This record gives sequence, C-alpha cells and structure tokens, in this order.
Amino acid sequence: MATYNISVEGTSNPAIKKFQADQFLVNHNSYEFKNIDEAANSPLAQQLFYLPFVKTVYIAQNFVAIEKYNIVEWIDVQQEVANQVEDYLNDNGLVIIEDVAAKKIPVTVYAESTPNPSTIKFVANKKLVTTSFEFKSIDDTANAPMAKALFHLPYVKEVFFDENYISVQKYDVAEWDEVVTETREFIRDYIQDGKEIVTAAQLKTPQQAEAIAEEKFESLDDISKEIVNIIEEYVKPAVASDGGNIMFKGYDPKTQNVSVILQGACSGCPSSTFTLKNGIENMLKQMLPGKINMVEAING
Repeated sequence: MATYNISVEGTSNPAIKKFQADQFLVNHNSYEFKNIDEAANSPLAQQLFYLPFVKTVYIAQNFVAIEKYNIVEWIDVQQEVANQVEDYLNDNGLVIIEDVAAKKIPVTVYAESTPNPSTIKFVANKKLVTTSFEFKSIDDTANAPMAKALFHLPYVKEVFFDENYISVQKYDVAEWDEVVTETREFIRDYIQDGKEIVTAAQLKTPQQAEAIAEEKFESLDDISKEIVNIIEEYVKPAVASDGGNIMFKGYDPKTQNVSVILQGACSGCPSSTFTLKNGIENMLKQMLPGKINMVEAING
C-alpha cells in the first residue's frame, strides 16, 4: 500500500492553507464543502469539520485546502492538521465516495486567439495536467481519452495540453467562427463530467513532474543548462500565453547550434517559427556571447 506524505503550503488567502499530498487523492473533479452536511460524500472532509476552526474544505487532485475561522492562527494548528490528514490517508481512509452526488466547483472554459490562425487556446478554471502533452493524430492518444474524444470532431487536426489549457489546431474545412463555441462547450462538458483527461499511468503529481525535470536538467552540460534557464525564464511564459510551448532539444558544442521544439499553437505557424527562432537566437547570442551560432526551431 502506498504511503502518503503531507506538506503544508500557504496560499494568497491567509485564511486558507493547502495540505498537499505526494500522490493524487481524486481524479479530475474538484469539491467544495461548506459544512459537515454538504460533506456527506467525503469521510475525510467530515472528519476535518470536527475541528472547530474549520470553515470550508476544498479537495482537488493532490491536495486538501482548508479555510479557517479566526479563532486560531494557522501557525498553531497547521502541523496538527497535516498529521491528521496524513494519518487518515495512511489508514486507508476514504477521500470521496464517488457514487454520492457531490457539490463540484463549476467548470468554466473560455477561448483565446493565438498567433496561429489555425489554433485556438481553450483555458479552464482548473488544472488539467501537470506536464505538457502533444498529439499529432488520434494514433497518439492511447493514454489520453480526452484528446481521443477531441479527434472525433472532424475539423480537429492537432491537440496540445498544458496545465490549465488545451490548444486545438483545425483543418481548413471549417472556420473558427463556425466551430469555436461547439469546441469550447465540448471541452467544458467533458471536464465538468469528471471524465478522464489522461490515464492514471500518465498522471504525475507536481512533485513528480518537478523531480523528472530536475533529473533531466542535471544530466545536461553547463552551457545547455544556461540555455534551458534562459528559455524557462524569458521565453516560455510568453509562448504559453499564446497557447504554445517551447522545449530545449539540444546544443552542439562543436557547431554551437541550438535546437528547440515548438508545440501547441506555435507548431506549424510560419510567423511564430520565424519570430521565435530569431528572438531566441538574438537573446541567446546576447546573454551567452561567443557560445551560440544559430537556433533551429523544429515543429513538434
């Protein structure tokens, strides 16, 4: 049986603390309980409501968040709560009884245009995955039921998942004005119904995803590490806001050439490829003088 470890994390709201597990507690649903009666389908939340300072309990993916009343300070009770949650989980306690109707946090999805006219970014109000996934065709979707479902829409050409958004690239048989509402509602309903986005084998907690990334980073040479740090800090946030992703592929110390992979909205977009390639190339040449010859941008 797996052993759970619970860590305490602050939030932007000083009344709320997150008690984060190193494994997933629930699949893709999020739950909010205002009192012990609402928590009929969550034995864990019911137990927490016996603590007199607990006002609201939220359960989602790999954490339990608790909003407290002002009768105590978190510093005085947070470790006790963490221990209680950890002991409960390690005693094989139930988190959610799935066949009882739950009060789910409503799912909203909105559409954003991207620099690629063939691609729209659909942003959800909840985290969908902890690492990015790209699907070029339905053949790639064996472990991604949601992507497979999207490919059954006849105009869908490619799908990209990252954190809380999905980028969908279409064929020219349809205009986005005609199908954007249908696609947005399809995505919203799929998430709202609690259907599987990627299979359990593909799911990673944030800690697992970070550990894998760290291991990969440590295997790189020093110049490659500098390149990755520059891309992560200066390039990725802007690319993600446009519904895409950029990944470091490699650095050749002999030719001093850098190769990067473009995904999501950036993939297959001539203007993005040109702009990104030249922008990254100029940035790397300025920040790593004498170490960079050129950057090759490869569509994912």
